[in-house]
Amino acid sequence: MENITAIIQARLGSTRLPGKALMTIEGDSLLGHLVRRVKTSKYVNNIIIATTTKEKDNAIVSFARNNDLKFYRGSEVDVLDRFYKASIEYDVETIVRVTPDCPLLDSKVMDSVISKYLEGNYDFVCNTVPPTYPDGLDTEVFSFKALEKAWNEAKKSSEREHVTPYIYNHPEFFRIYNCVNEIDYSGMRWVVDEEVDYRFVTEVYKHLCRDGEMFYMDDILDLLSKHPELNDTNRNIKRNEGYKKSLNVEKKQE
Repeated sequence: MENITAIIQARLGSTRLPGKALMTIEGDSLLGHLVRRVKTSKYVNNIIIATTTKEKDNAIVSFARNNDLKFYRGSEVDVLDRFYKASIEYDVETIVRVTPDCPLLDSKVMDSVISKYLEGNYDFVCNTVPPTYPDGLDTEVFSFKALEKAWNEAKKSSEREHVTPYIYNHPEFFRIYNCVNEIDYSGMRWVVDEEVDYRFVTEVYKHLCRDGEMFYMDDILDLLSKHPELNDTNRNIKRNEGYKKSLNVEKKQE
């Protein structure tokens, strides 16, 4: 089987919700829930925790060691460099990018994106350009060669911080495919960036996490149909605020 590695970028220095990666829900950290979900993938055969060299992220390294996971420590702000050097250190061929703010990640959705990547002659396959899945089920799969080209050529701070914008913004250089869901759920927010997001995900886990059983997108949709009030918890927060903030900073600097 091809070497398909999920690289989970994780740090404790989030400005909007500091320490979120190790905040707990139903007896496990957000990062712990995420790793467990990634491990149910049919295709991912390696997981790397890519964290920073900051002292506060020693706790992330301890998490990796305690869970027998590979880890790499690199730049806090140049996450593209962190991914590239982690991939070199562990000889990664295909990268699945995973962010720690997605503790509801659906491995079935992730596998559908990976499957499309494996079926076609693509450099980059995602479900985010444009999104049709709930925010928090984002999956990006790309080759090491694509990552290396981005690492060599990406100059903007937004491209370095958010890893993949250089790739999906340059279809002239890369073979790109976007997976589209039959129903557009992109207005739903299942990601954890703010305190209200954490409260939403906590409620989802309270309802659906039973004896360690895995639950998926359809289970959450069913829950929200029965408890529509949960949708109002974090409805007013815009999608991809971090990336949009980086773009605004760049525009002001021009």
